[in-house]
Amino acid sequence: MSEVIPNTPSKPWSCILFDLDGTITDSAPGIIGRLSRTLTAMGRPIPLPAELVAFVGPPILDGFRDVASMNEEEAKEALVVYRGLAASEGPQDDAAVYPGMLGLVRALHAAGIPLALTTSKSEVQAARVLEHLGIASCFTVVTGSSEDETRSSKADVIEEALRRLREQEVDLSNLVLVGDREHDVVGAAEHGIPTIMVEWGYGSPAEAVGAIAVVHSVDQLRSALL
Repeated sequence: MSEVIPNTPSKPWSCILFDLDGTITDSAPGIIGRLSRTLTAMGRPIPLPAELVAFVGPPILDGFRDVASMNEEEAKEALVVYRGLAASEGPQDDAAVYPGMLGLVRALHAAGIPLALTTSKSEVQAARVLEHLGIASCFTVVTGSSEDETRSSKADVIEEALRRLREQEVDLSNLVLVGDREHDVVGAAEHGIPTIMVEWGYGSPAEAVGAIAVVHSVDQLRSALL
């Protein structure tokens, strides 16, 4: 059974916000591979695999600073290298989908529930991933980090998504965000939005503090959303 806190917001949702990496797609292998090559190009040691996973989900610029201990200038230089690799390799390395998630996204769209992608991944790359997976048309808006990372925190990405949704006159009266990391919970909370955490992503159980529910399967997520 999913773990649900009583007396919390619940369906029917007027709009659902989705994280991408660790929620819809298992993108860690592709991201970690690019990170390793970026760090090598920068003349930096490559952290252990467990440390590299910490890059997956939060803004990549934060990872260069916090995990690789780069200063601001070095982190921005590394970001240029990383973005170049991502642009040249295409979306397929980030598009391994968790079983059942494509079907769920399509079912939510078919049910008439507006969907928004809110990811710290580059917006350009996120859009390419959704097109590659054949679900881009299911999302009313696709919002990610800007190429220069001036918009990169989850709260900032959500703010931009909400702005675009308002422009399309989407009902924002009963929102929920689906994600897998602490920054999803914290970023959504800044806008008064509850979060449902998926267990299959990259976060630890401690990161679910503040979420209204933790789901352990796509079937449980479907029950919470539809």
